[in-house]
Amino acid sequence: MGRGGAQRRDEGRMINRRTLLAGLAVPAMGRAQGWAPTHSIRMLVPYGPGGGADTTARLLAGPMGAVLGQNVVVENRQGAGASIGAAEVARSAPDGHTLMMDAMAHLVTPAMMRLPLDYAAAFAPLSLVTELPHVLLVPNTSPATDLAGLLAHLRGKPGEVAFGTSGNGTAGHLASVILARRAGLQVLNAPYRGIGPALQDLIAGRLGFVFATVASAMPLVRAGTARGIAVSSLARVPAAPEIGTVAEQGFPGFEMNEWNGLFLPAGTPAPAMAALAAAVRHAVADATVQARIAAMGAVLVGGDPAAFGAYLAARRPVIAELVRAEGITPE
Repeated sequence: MGRGGAQRRDEGRMINRRTLLAGLAVPAMGRAQGWAPTHSIRMLVPYGPGGGADTTARLLAGPMGAVLGQNVVVENRQGAGASIGAAEVARSAPDGHTLMMDAMAHLVTPAMMRLPLDYAAAFAPLSLVTELPHVLLVPNTSPATDLAGLLAHLRGKPGEVAFGTSGNGTAGHLASVILARRAGLQVLNAPYRGIGPALQDLIAGRLGFVFATVASAMPLVRAGTARGIAVSSLARVPAAPEIGTVAEQGFPGFEMNEWNGLFLPAGTPAPAMAALAAAVRHAVADATVQARIAAMGAVLVGGDPAAFGAYLAARRPVIAELVRAEGITPE
């Protein structure tokens, strides 16, 4: 073999060595935090397959597993307002090998149902992964072109107009109730089994308005079958920057988003939490994850345990009071 062949062989060895070292460096993140998993990690989702929490969990599982050096296996345990899966996680050993990807129901279900589990004490918040703002939709036949117009329309028909939701206690339901309370509206709640049927009735003009996630709402807005007049987040959303927030249209501080976040059983050691939080940060920095999350109409957060704990602490009493005052119960 000539000199050129030997040089290519040496370069190949160098590339393979760099690849191996890079691969070894990834799992080292966990060890650098003082903890590393000894076997596969369960990421339990207390909802059915295909929903926002499930999709987000599966997007994070691969990058997190790569950085931790163990597979992260997503399992679905739906039922009873997500309390079945939550109870299973709460009973799990607090050793860093069990995670839960939960959502708004983490705050709503304990407020609506009597449960043998104190959510605030049973779980350690790890990271707020995403927020999912909602778009306030009206039919394209509605006289309203902005929030003020919708409120004027509804005030002219007290107790006659219904809003649609994908079920009691959902973010869209709570956003509708909060808006009605703050604006002094008399409107009717029409809960559906899923957002699809609600949006069909909105398009048909049988509902006055619906709060729907960006992913569900914007195809209708783009197609001209519904009109988006506000978003439920504090800031405008990248997927629909032309639509103003409820807050900027006369209701300062208005915010009601669905969210997905990771939890651990209470008592998980700090080194395990630190390593897992670092793995989440690695996952949310992944370009593929970011693109898929943006396509869902979600806003990637990836905050640390302290920030997520503060986020929950600020919202838990507000949700509980709203559920109690409005008499919101499971369907």
